[in-house]
Amino acid sequence: MTDTSQLQADILAQIDVASAPDALEAVRVAAMGKQGSITLLLKTLGGMSPEERAVNGPAFNGLRETVTAALSAKKAALDEAALNAKLAAETQDMTLPVALPATGSVHPVSQVMDELAEIFADMGFAVASGPEIEDDWHNFTALNIPESHPARAMHDTFYVDGKPDAETKYVLRTHTSPVQIRTMMGQKPPIRIIAPGRVYRSDSDATHTPMFHQIEGLVIDKGITLAHLRWTLETFIKAFFEVDDVVLRFRPSYFPFTEPSVEVDVGYSSKTNKPAGAGQADKWLEVLGSGMVHPRVIAACGLDPDEWQGFAFGTGVDRLAMLKYGLTDLRAFFDGDIKWLKHHGFSAFDLPSISAGAVL
Repeated sequence: MTDTSQLQADILAQIDVASAPDALEAVRVAAMGKQGSITLLLKTLGGMSPEERAVNGPAFNGLRETVTAALSAKKAALDEAALNAKLAAETQDMTLPVALPATGSVHPVSQVMDELAEIFADMGFAVASGPEIEDDWHNFTALNIPESHPARAMHDTFYVDGKPDAETKYVLRTHTSPVQIRTMMGQKPPIRIIAPGRVYRSDSDATHTPMFHQIEGLVIDKGITLAHLRWTLETFIKAFFEVDDVVLRFRPSYFPFTEPSVEVDVGYSSKTNKPAGAGQADKWLEVLGSGMVHPRVIAACGLDPDEWQGFAFGTGVDRLAMLKYGLTDLRAFFDGDIKWLKHHGFSAFDLPSISAGAVL
């Protein structure tokens, strides 16, 4: 009979002190390899008598199983320790975008949305949102749009069937102005918000699509005048188009929800193809509609128009993207063409700021 207790104790002690995978592998080979101590011990069973094999066989196999289990446990412990050390040595900022080159990019519309939100946030405006399926009252009536107004016609507006309230008409909102109504009804003045989002109108050509993006601004406070509107628009256009000076032209217009109403043209330079100041601008480009919020709209929202005044403005985000980045066809914005997106898309590192629009 061979005493396996001491051999087992020796091998387990060697396994225990092995501090690296190479050292552990050396212990394994010395014990379980072709010429290992346990392998040679098992080979002696063939020359033993049946009585000796009956006693030594279970002892030798038990030794092998114990050592095998100890080797596996030690290897798992060493692997875990190595992984933990590697993780501790390696750091990665999970807030950064994926490593470049990346196949994805920020859509020009999304980029302009971010730019506008950043610019107006620096002027004290909050971002407000509302449902894209609106009831007739929020979308038209509360905005002083009469029943006979062409905007309510089926050829201009998408009406929605299947809403539970059969007495109320629902539409895909034709502008983000309902967000202004919901904001005035939901919070007390003073109010300074912008309302960017998707809107829907039945129109489609190179400069119009059935779904497009719009941003509207609203200020409600005491003592608000057109001068505040002009300053806000000048500051916005300077920041967005990255120019130091700009000249605006206010033209009288008509919108049911503002009085007086004005359309705003920005002076453009044919040399730089960007907005410019007096003396440099040689052409005009209409960029948005605006005006003082109509007293009926203020009253419809439960506010006293004798106490509160305000201005509002609205423009197409897609139009702004076309103007700033030289895009010619609005329909390409929604085609999902990978080549177009790679060419006109933005890196996630292109952060907007009030001083420089998009930092390219």
